[in-house]
Amino acid sequence: MTEERPEFTHRPARHGLIGPFGGRQIAAALAIVVIVAVVLVAVSTPLGSTAAGGPPDPKATPYVIGAPTEGLRPGDLAPEFSVTRADGTTFSLTDLEGRPIRLADLRGKGVWINFWASWCPPCQAETPILRDTYAAYRDRGLELVAVAVQESSAADVTSYAERYGLSHPIGNDASGDIFRLYRVFALPTQIFVGPDGVIRSVVQGPLDADGAASHVETILPSPGGTAGAAAP
Repeated sequence: MTEERPEFTHRPARHGLIGPFGGRQIAAALAIVVIVAVVLVAVSTPLGSTAAGGPPDPKATPYVIGAPTEGLRPGDLAPEFSVTRADGTTFSLTDLEGRPIRLADLRGKGVWINFWASWCPPCQAETPILRDTYAAYRDRGLELVAVAVQESSAADVTSYAERYGLSHPIGNDASGDIFRLYRVFALPTQIFVGPDGVIRSVVQGPLDADGAASHVETILPSPGGTAGAAAP
């Protein structure tokens, strides 16, 4: 008697869309990836717009290095660059080669006094303005005196002047005596003095080319020996 054998049936193994994973599993995994990506974008995106919404190069502000105080004003006589200290010693401003800088020697010319420092960012940005304005107006009676304050050494100031081709007189006020005499508290501070030695305008902060020219025009000596009207 022949033994009955079970019917042989071959069923191919079921394969997913990717290896052993089925369509539902793949869809769920993709959904998780999308959700994670959305969360990461939301977390890493800063609040508000990062696009430039204002001027691309806003005007620089002064670098404050002292307590704000009432300084010299238009109409005041500009003090000479010399101070007698409490101990009786005298400090007189000299240029980088040791020559004295005296306002008395500049009487009859328009004098632009610029308190600055080589490490001061707004002063650095203003450097080309001083250089170019001085070159443009020197032959018309402008003198530019830069008073460097809080510098590490006179050599640093000299190096800076050489690097940027500065030809105007620069005094190194290492002791801060002239800085205090003029009651300055921010860098740069600009003081425009007429040919008569009287202050015409004071600006705390850097100037652009047009602003510098506007102030300089008011202190230049005229053929009759006087300067123009005070800057607004």
